[in-house]
Amino acid sequence: VFPSQDPLDRADFNAVEYINTLFPTEQSLANIDEVVNKIRLKIRRLDDNIRTVVRGQTNVGQDGRQVKEITRDIKQLDHAKRHLTTSITTLNHLHMLAGGVDSLEAMTRRRQYGEVANLLQGVMNVLEHFHKYMGIPQIRQLSERVKAAQTELGQQILADFEEAFPSQGTKRPGGPSNVLRDACQVANILDPRIKQEIIKKFIKQHLSEYLVLFQENQDVAWLDKIDRRYAWIKRQLVDYEEKYGRMFPREWYMAERIAVEFCHITRTELAKIMRTRAKEIEVKLLLFAIQRTTNFEGFLAKRFSGCTLTDGTLKKLESPPASTNPFLEDEPAAEMEELAMEKGDLEQPKKPKAPDNPFHGIVSKCFEPHLYVYIESQDKNLGELIDRFVADFKVQGPPKPNTDEGGAVLPSCADLFVYYKKCMVQCSQLSTGEPMIALTTIFQKYLREYAWKILSGNLPKTTSSSGGLTISSLLKEKEGSEAAKFTLEELCLICSILSTAEYCLATTQQLEEKLKEKVDVSLIERINLTGEMDTFSTVISSSIQLLVQDLDAACDPALTAMSKMQWQNVEHVGDQSPYVTSVILHIKQNVPIIRDNLASTRKYFTQFCIKFANSFIPKFITHLFKCKPISMVGAEQLLLDTHSLKMVLLDLPSIGSQVVRKAPASYTKIVVKGMTRAEMILKVVMAPHEPLVVFVDNYIKLLTDCNTETFQKILDMKGLKRSEQSSMLELFRQRLPAPPSGPEGSSSLSLLAPTPEQESSRIRKLEKLIKKRL
Repeated sequence: VFPSQDPLDRADFNAVEYINTLFPTEQSLANIDEVVNKIRLKIRRLDDNIRTVVRGQTNVGQDGRQVKEITRDIKQLDHAKRHLTTSITTLNHLHMLAGGVDSLEAMTRRRQYGEVANLLQGVMNVLEHFHKYMGIPQIRQLSERVKAAQTELGQQILADFEEAFPSQGTKRPGGPSNVLRDACQVANILDPRIKQEIIKKFIKQHLSEYLVLFQENQDVAWLDKIDRRYAWIKRQLVDYEEKYGRMFPREWYMAERIAVEFCHITRTELAKIMRTRAKEIEVKLLLFAIQRTTNFEGFLAKRFSGCTLTDGTLKKLESPPASTNPFLEDEPAAEMEELAMEKGDLEQPKKPKAPDNPFHGIVSKCFEPHLYVYIESQDKNLGELIDRFVADFKVQGPPKPNTDEGGAVLPSCADLFVYYKKCMVQCSQLSTGEPMIALTTIFQKYLREYAWKILSGNLPKTTSSSGGLTISSLLKEKEGSEAAKFTLEELCLICSILSTAEYCLATTQQLEEKLKEKVDVSLIERINLTGEMDTFSTVISSSIQLLVQDLDAACDPALTAMSKMQWQNVEHVGDQSPYVTSVILHIKQNVPIIRDNLASTRKYFTQFCIKFANSFIPKFITHLFKCKPISMVGAEQLLLDTHSLKMVLLDLPSIGSQVVRKAPASYTKIVVKGMTRAEMILKVVMAPHEPLVVFVDNYIKLLTDCNTETFQKILDMKGLKRSEQSSMLELFRQRLPAPPSGPEGSSSLSLLAPTPEQESSRIRKLEKLIKKRL
């Protein structure tokens, strides 16, 4: 309350200056307890004074100014109390720091590492509180003593380990001492370089024997004895666990570090010896070494977590994304999956993916420069495999008809892709870089060879009934007999080759996807099997074309017979013409066989039907134009025959089948359009040619054909003289490009064009006549 000269009452109180006043020298710290007790007594007196002042100022009539002064004085007292508390805390920390440094130095000299580990951490924590007071000489001096103690500890611990595990020594102590175990705990607190130096020296000493035993000039160092390397390190790991497992802290992962360093040394040593003896590396020896190495890497993955691996020691390989293609497993396929692939069932459900192996490639990377030996071996093996397929086909012959083999996928293609899968999985375990690109090139080569030698090479080029005939000769008319046809066996073979090509096309696409998953991301663009897929597409097209040509050629004699008939002499509309019966017979003979053998590839059977319709209908119309001259009755007979063929063609996809399916809309559209044109041609032929303008206009309306050549053929079919034709052709040219639209034209059109009722009646009569004859 009263003015005071006590420094504790000052608003700008400075704790450091106050402490320096109390303890001007280091020796004065011995009286710290007495000073602390005096300050505590002063605090109690201040508390009593505060209470007295507060109680004495409770009268309500007291002057407001006095209250304000008292409040200010209370605030000063609060400052003094807080400063005192801070001073006491700081003095306590200073006492702890000073005593801790003394103890730390003494324990270091006595190598009491167990006590040092606990004390050092405490001293460092206390020192943190004095970070802002480093300008004080006494504090700075204590900090420097702590750093000096740390440096001495580090040097002393390194010396202890050097003595226990001499770098040139051949013997090791029987087991770790408590001193070294405690020293590791201290090293955890010291500069990280101390810990790293301990680890480095211990691992180097632990693996020194390995470098001697497996020197490059030693017989045991070669690839055929690679197992001994891995057996040696396994024994060393067991020895480490028994003798030193408890010496090093668990978080140092010493066993894993030993194994990783062994892997780095082994990779370097193997790379060096393989460069020197590259000519001695054979594919069996290489694969043996790789297999044993990858097995060891798998052992490491089961034993260790890989947490000590860094980008500087080994780049972890990226795991491929999940896929549903047939090449699913990263490991060699299991027996059941192998069997499924051999049967052609590649769409197997994918089993759960195993966790990535962080040690994959840590040693086996050294084999990558020598994988050309493996690639060359696969080139040779695949060449022999293709040759065996060719030989087996010659011995076994084409698939037998009337059995389950007809139209089935050739078993050789499943064998090829099973081998491809094994190669791909094996190579991806060795490398996902350039060797995978080289292997892809080999795959492409033998996919093409399979397409050429096994598929295209075995498509029938002659018929068994007439040796020496080529496919082109089948399309020519034969005198006195029908064109030679493919036998039942040959039809089955073509369908089988088509089904096999479709299987290869789909599986090649899946193979490309899987290769892209396996290869490094930077190389994905170099994986492209589009050319090989196009090759199989070409085989499919060739097979369909052969089937179409065969059926087309079988129908040619019948169409020739149609064009040679004397249609002007037909006196009445009779039964279905013989040429129609012949065409229908050939369709009923061939189509069910083709459909049954393409049951697994229905879309290609539809393509066959469409291509046949696109080939047969224009040819039928061409022969229709050759039927000249035609009488009115002859034209009606031809119209009846045309309608019969139209109905048969519409039913072609399911002809002879117990299960009647609706023909695809794309196919039906082609048949209706083409055969309707044939019917319109005959309807124009049946119409009277006078008056000329009516005939010309109705021709344009019904056929929508502005070609004078087609109009000329119509006139020839009607048997008109040249003099009549010339005037009609001139009128035809004049009536183009727009038909008449006046009343005369409209009435004229009605003379030729039947009404919808007349057309429906005519179709019903034709259908009844067809049903009666069938």
